[in-house]
Amino acid sequence: MIRNRRTDDSCSDDPGLAGNMTARAWQKMLSGRRLDLLDPTPMDIEVEDIAHGLAFVARWNGQTLGEFPYSVAEHSLLVEQLFSRMNRGVAERWKLAALLHDAPEYVIGDMISPVKAAVGPGYGALDDRLSAAIHLRFGLPASIPAAIKKQIKTADKISAWMEATQIAGFEMTEADKLFGRPDKALIRGISIRLRPPMDARNDFAQRHAELMQRL
Repeated sequence: MIRNRRTDDSCSDDPGLAGNMTARAWQKMLSGRRLDLLDPTPMDIEVEDIAHGLAFVARWNGQTLGEFPYSVAEHSLLVEQLFSRMNRGVAERWKLAALLHDAPEYVIGDMISPVKAAVGPGYGALDDRLSAAIHLRFGLPASIPAAIKKQIKTADKISAWMEATQIAGFEMTEADKLFGRPDKALIRGISIRLRPPMDARNDFAQRHAELMQRL
């Protein structure tokens, strides 16, 4: 005979669920901070948590060549480098914005674009709330100016083209259609790096510190 499934969640190993029906909406970070994912505040944001989390989040759902996954931390460093090349003399604060463009993924993970579209507006709203808290924590406006955001998005697409063609198995023509082929001069001398997560974490944190010092 099949027994009825228990609905009180009292057997859950999640202390936020045990004994009640209220789902836990916060995450305990390695820094000791407790980040409320639905109502994040700048005071609970630490760059060490962001750097560590992004270094262990794989781009392309991990479907990349090499012995190490290509992390969001590595991607973020590349986007900031491209953005800075595209915008000579741009204010340091906007370089910082480029570095942090995917920062919310340190707690909500990375989804490829088709999955984001399928999930719907809920993912975008969560991303926006986290982005605003992160920006305020590091002295940026909650909402980045549209012109800057557009340039960061352009750098993001160039990065995606480079990743797609170098490590994600895309044919050049396919990547051109999806992301647009970048100017060769812009990407000259830049290559995709696959390395241990801790290396990407440390470089992300160091670059963040450098930009913060210049603000």
